[in-house]
Amino acid sequence: MFMEALGSAVLGLALAWAAVHRLPHRLPVRRLVLSTGVAGGLFGAFLTHTALGSVGFLPVMLGAVTVAAASISLLLRPAGRIHRHHHSAAA
Repeated sequence: MFMEALGSAVLGLALAWAAVHRLPHRLPVRRLVLSTGVAGGLFGAFLTHTALGSVGFLPVMLGAVTVAAASISLLLRPAGRIHRHHHSAAA
């Protein structure tokens, strides 16, 4: 269980680090992204372990990476400017 927690935290941190270096212009403060990756990894491991039981190390790590990626993706900002045209409704 300790190895699952440690592995999921390291995977979440690695995923967040890769996102920070690949998309720095679309993410908020580095510290927030890194902590979100670690928390997402830990929560994903917990969730997978709770839902599936003791299925093994790899499925739990897959769940950890999935939830970490989903958590980090929630921090992404739009790539470019969003052009919104305000149309007045003709009534």
